[in-house]
Amino acid sequence: MPIGQRKDEPLEIRVLRFIRDNRLVDEGTTLLVAVSGGPDSVFLLHTLFNLKDILRVNLHVAHLDHMLRGLDSKADARYVKRLAARLGLPSTIEARDVKSYRARRRISLEEAAREVRYEFLAEVAESIDAAAIAVGHTRDDNVETILMHLVRGTGTGGLRGLQPAVLLNPSGKTAAIIRPLLELGREETTGYCLEHGLEPRLDQTNRSMSLFRNRIRLELLPRLRRYNPRVDEALLRTAKIVADELAFLEKEASNLWNRVVEERDGEIVLDKQGLAAAPEALKRQLLRMSLEELIGNLKDIETRHIEELLQVLDKPAGTTVSLPGGIVFAVEYARYLLGSDAAALSPFPPLETEFRLNIPGETIASGWRVIATVFSGENQPRVSPFEKGGPRGISAPSLSACLDLDMVGNHFSVRPSRPGDRFSPLGLGAEKKVGEFMVDAKVPRSWRKRVPIVTSTAGVAWVVGYRIDERTKVTNNTRRVLRLEFERT
Repeated sequence: MPIGQRKDEPLEIRVLRFIRDNRLVDEGTTLLVAVSGGPDSVFLLHTLFNLKDILRVNLHVAHLDHMLRGLDSKADARYVKRLAARLGLPSTIEARDVKSYRARRRISLEEAAREVRYEFLAEVAESIDAAAIAVGHTRDDNVETILMHLVRGTGTGGLRGLQPAVLLNPSGKTAAIIRPLLELGREETTGYCLEHGLEPRLDQTNRSMSLFRNRIRLELLPRLRRYNPRVDEALLRTAKIVADELAFLEKEASNLWNRVVEERDGEIVLDKQGLAAAPEALKRQLLRMSLEELIGNLKDIETRHIEELLQVLDKPAGTTVSLPGGIVFAVEYARYLLGSDAAALSPFPPLETEFRLNIPGETIASGWRVIATVFSGENQPRVSPFEKGGPRGISAPSLSACLDLDMVGNHFSVRPSRPGDRFSPLGLGAEKKVGEFMVDAKVPRSWRKRVPIVTSTAGVAWVVGYRIDERTKVTNNTRRVLRLEFERT
C-alpha cells in the first residue's frame, strides 16, 4: 500500500486520491466507463458513480459482447445493461465477432479480443464526445502485464507496466485510457462487490490455461511467490523506477527530436550525423518515438526490431529494413528515412527520361543537379583511393565520382537502366549485367529504375551511388579527369 494510506481507509477515498494525484479527470467532462461485468469493472462503475458529483463528471457505460462464450456472453451484456439502468446511466451495449476478426488478422485470440474491444470503446467515446475511457485494471493486472512483457522479451518500455493514463490509437482513432484502480488489488475489488451486494459476473475463461495471461496468473506468479512472497511489490517497485528513468530519457529524446527529426506526410526523416552523436540509449528511444509517431503505437514493434535498426545505422546507403505494418527503414547518405512506401524512401528521385550532360558545366533535370568539372595537367584533383575505385566508386554523401575522360569520351547522358545494359564494375574483374549487379549490391527492387546510369559513347560509365566502370577509373597515366557530382534539387 502506498505511503500515507491507512489500511482501513475506504477504497473510494483511495480511488479519489489516485485520480486527483494523477490528474486523470477534468471537471465538466464525460467519462466512458468500460464494464465487462466482472468484479473489477463493476467496482469501478459503482465507485465512479459515487464520486461523480465530487469529480463533477458525467458517466456513460459501455459493454462489448465478444461472442466467444455463447449464452454466458449474452447474460453478461444483460447484466451490465440492467446495472447501468439501475444507476440511471446511459449505456451502449454491442456484440462483435472476435473469432472472425482473429481469422482475418491471423493473431492470437487474446490480441484479437483486445483490438476489437478498444476499437469499440474508441468509437463509442468519439460518438458521445467522452474525454476519456475508464477501465478497471488493478494492481494485479499491472503485475501480470509486467511479467508478460518480461517473458516475451520486452525492452525497457515494457518493464514500465501499466500507466495511470495512456493514449491508444485503435483503427486510427486516438483514445485516452485512464486506469483509476491501479493501486487496488483484485481481492479488494471483489470484497467491495460482495459487501455491497453487487453480484458481478464471473468469466470462466479466466481459468483457461490456453490464455497466456492466465498461465502467468495461475502458474508463474504462484511459483514466484514461493521464492519471494513479496515478488509483486518487487515488480511494481522496479516498474516505478523504470517509469521514472524513462520519463527522463523521453524528455532528453524529445530535445534531440527537435534537432535531428523532420516530419513529413507519412514519412519520418532522421539526420544521420545528429543521430550518430547521441548515446545508444537515446538512439533507441528516438527510434521508438519515430515509429510510434509514424504508426500510432508500438504493439507490433519488439526489442529485436529496434536492435536491428541500431545495427544498420552505419551500413551503406541503400540498406533497408522491413518492419511490421509495412514500414520500411532506409539508409541514405546523410539521413535515415522511415515510411510505408519503399520507393518514396529511395535516395534517388524518380528518373523517367534520358537527359544529356553539359561537359563541363551544370545540368538540372529529373530532380538532380549534376555538376561536371574537367581537370587536366597539374590542375587535376587529388583523387582519393575511394574515388579512384574504392568499395563503391563514389564519395558519399556528395554522390561524386572521378572518371578518366579520355577513356569514356566527351558525350554523356543520364538515364534509367535498360534491359541488356552491361558494364565492368570496378574491382570485379569481369563484365556484368547492370540488373544483376544491382541485385548483388542489394539495391531494393523499388529503387532500381531510379538509380541514374551515366553513359557515354563507350557505354555505361557509372551506376551512380554504387560503382564506376573499370575502364573509367583514374590512374597515374590519366591526363584529363572528369569529376561528376550529383545533388538532389
